[in-house]
Amino acid sequence: MRRRGEQNEDSATLIAMEAKPETNYGSITMDPPVQPQDRNTFSDGSTRVDFVLVWEEPYCSEKEEVTGVNPTHLKWREEFLNRLTHSGLLQEQKEVLQKKKKICFVLLSAPWSVLCFYAEEISLRVPLQVVTAPIVNWSEQILSQLSLPNLLSQDVPNPPPDYYTCQFRTNKLQRFLGSNDKDTFFKMTQRHQVLYEILARTPYGSVKDGEVGIDRLLSDDVFTAAYPLHEGDFKPPTPPVSPQALSLRQILYAYWAKWSCWRRYQPLDHIREYFGEKIALYFAWLGFYTAWLLPASVVGTVIFLFGFWLMDTDVPAKEVCDSGKSFIMCPICNICSYWNYSSICVTYKAGLLFDNGGTVFLSVFMSLWAVTFLEYWKRSSSALSHRWDCSEFQDTEERPRPEFTAMAPMTTRNPVTGAEEPYFPENKRFRRTLTGCMVIIIMIAVVLMFLIGIILYRTILSIIIYRSEHSFLTFSAGKIASFSGSVLNLLVILMLSKVYTTLAHILTRWEMHRTQTKYEDMFILKVFIFQFVNFYSSPVYIAFFKGRFVGYPGNYYTLFGVHNEDCGAGGCLIELAQEMLVIMVGKQLINNIQEFIVPKLRSWWQKRKISPRLKKEEEDVEHAQKEEQQEEEVSPWEADYQLLVCEGLFSEYLEMVIQFGFITIFVAACPLAPLFALINNWVEMRLDAQKFVTEYRRPVVERAQDIGIWFPILQFITHMAVLSNAFLIAFTSSFVPRLYYRYTRDDTLSGFINFTLATSPRSYSEQHQNTSCRYQGFRDENGKYLPEFFHLLAIQLSFVIIFEHVVFFIGGLIDMMVPDIPEEVEIKIKREHYMAKEALADNQSLGISIIPGGRDSDMRQRGIRPSPPPPPQSDSCPHQT
Repeated sequence: MRRRGEQNEDSATLIAMEAKPETNYGSITMDPPVQPQDRNTFSDGSTRVDFVLVWEEPYCSEKEEVTGVNPTHLKWREEFLNRLTHSGLLQEQKEVLQKKKKICFVLLSAPWSVLCFYAEEISLRVPLQVVTAPIVNWSEQILSQLSLPNLLSQDVPNPPPDYYTCQFRTNKLQRFLGSNDKDTFFKMTQRHQVLYEILARTPYGSVKDGEVGIDRLLSDDVFTAAYPLHEGDFKPPTPPVSPQALSLRQILYAYWAKWSCWRRYQPLDHIREYFGEKIALYFAWLGFYTAWLLPASVVGTVIFLFGFWLMDTDVPAKEVCDSGKSFIMCPICNICSYWNYSSICVTYKAGLLFDNGGTVFLSVFMSLWAVTFLEYWKRSSSALSHRWDCSEFQDTEERPRPEFTAMAPMTTRNPVTGAEEPYFPENKRFRRTLTGCMVIIIMIAVVLMFLIGIILYRTILSIIIYRSEHSFLTFSAGKIASFSGSVLNLLVILMLSKVYTTLAHILTRWEMHRTQTKYEDMFILKVFIFQFVNFYSSPVYIAFFKGRFVGYPGNYYTLFGVHNEDCGAGGCLIELAQEMLVIMVGKQLINNIQEFIVPKLRSWWQKRKISPRLKKEEEDVEHAQKEEQQEEEVSPWEADYQLLVCEGLFSEYLEMVIQFGFITIFVAACPLAPLFALINNWVEMRLDAQKFVTEYRRPVVERAQDIGIWFPILQFITHMAVLSNAFLIAFTSSFVPRLYYRYTRDDTLSGFINFTLATSPRSYSEQHQNTSCRYQGFRDENGKYLPEFFHLLAIQLSFVIIFEHVVFFIGGLIDMMVPDIPEEVEIKIKREHYMAKEALADNQSLGISIIPGGRDSDMRQRGIRPSPPPPPQSDSCPHQT
């Protein structure tokens, strides 16, 4: 580590700005509200606790021998703590004795010199000037223009101020806002970032063997936990105090995490201030997506209710119910008997709720809704990333992952920033990525094998039930087999998801990606490809393949000797709706129950494991009472150790993206899907907020420019939705056959049912006592396709082409008409660039000093990595945060 005092003063000119008394930054304020005493300190009461390391050991009394301590773990732990001391961190150890174990806490704090060194190395941004521009969202503007009361608004105390910021430089310290107070200059979240950077890159053994960083130590159980501390309790103090006197965590609990806040705007700036940009962007996207589900759910519900009206007025439905014994249907399996078409009257009418003319409008609407939603999210995301000072994060500011920094075998110069950075050969990474692709293909093959197994299960179960003597079970054999198959498919989906997610973590870590963004993108891509097949394979089979390869009486097709599945009496669309509801709603229910109950059970078990503390037998009653009072006020590091480990945002995003696929790709089959998604998301938002505020340990702040690779995935789903809905309407629903019949036969649809039913071949009737029967299809008495079949096929293919061209064309127009960056944000960016140009006007040859040498000559084998050079002069540009 080099000393910052030895740096030469560079020639970069920062904007001359004064730290006015009325401005504040982080915890800097001239007249702060009265806050309770800060307990996140060392024993001296002044040194701040920036991070906590925890491990557990077996506890034995003085008379007993200490057993169960792994000597390797002890060696690694001592080496790791010694290296942390050499890096300049302050340490203080605390112990909590219990009956059978001892919990050891190591409190870590970074002194000012260490903070400055790493703040410059990891490009932390610090304030230059307060921005006073008001922040108003679009719904507030619309309601105010209409002079309507805004029921969504709430007055959240202590809104975090907005700043123009610059990358930190030690030799420009006096130019930054609040630099006169070293204790509060860096925000707590920034101190956490510095500590995690040190912990993640500190080796404790052989670097070649990957013995580097706190994450590896946690996975090897050398430490049981590593976390920054929450800022006090989340519950408001008693007696009540003014809202301005609440801590940030208490504000988030009172104005965000409570169930009563379900209809209020989320305090996104407060969330960003406490949890960082990455978590704040997730909740911003979730709130934006939930708000856009409202019009989609209204339209879907109206289309569904329109189906109720059709149930009483639809002519083909009346024909089915009034047909009596007019249509004797062929057996649906080899051992099944003949049946009357009129017996499916209720099922046929129920199918109209999902299969009616309104579904065409809904499909077009949802396709355009998805395109418009993504376009406006791009605008909202660009405004947020600019406001939170992350608009150029991935391009120039993102540092290599600490684990990558420690394990990469080579170094090279970054062509953008000119800084010396670790490097991993691309050809090696390509080979490893290719291996990961092979694993994905194998896992997809496993999913398809399970799908075939479920298809056979449904067929065999329906045969077994049909052979039973119970009349009710015999009549409902197909429904029972279909529903139980859907439930079994959901269980298989959840099981395979757990297995593959663990495998994807291992593969992505092995691929050695440079930045955290790239690492997460590749991990997400692997899991999504698998989950896309895992979740959607069964609905796709029902929508586009089931009932297509059945054959006809006397010439049925088989799979492994078993009769191929045919659609139920009500058609494939109602089965698809059932499958969607079971998978989508069932998964949401299971997830919400898990998120509500499981964290509470795990938290209860964690607290039960940790307490009670060990007491001496000779304590008298008075001393015991004092001890109980002390236990009620446990130390902050003990209280946070009882909380759960934050599991990140991957599962939250994945759940929402899979849901987005269901409400867009298969919306033609289930108009109520957006409504179920809306209800689920209202619950999901509160559950997630409560988890982060009350049940999770505080995560280390991570910066992000946007929602990452999830956005291209959403765009891919949107394009798939257009094609899927086009094929659903054309080939699976009865819309096109009804339209064809209306224009070629009878516009009242009278006789439509007889039109859609074929008569069994003569050879089949002769083998079954000259009994003629009907079946779904457009075939003649010899089993050959009728001309109407080919007419319909041509119309269906034409419909698909016209539908997707029209929707893609309108979607393209929306994309062109809606700019990705709002006009006011573009003006702010131009203003900042102008300020940057003025600030750097005195610099000479700015671009020459950024990259002093070529890339090829700067690549070499890793040895002792030199300290990174100061950030380039162009980084002194002011940005708004």
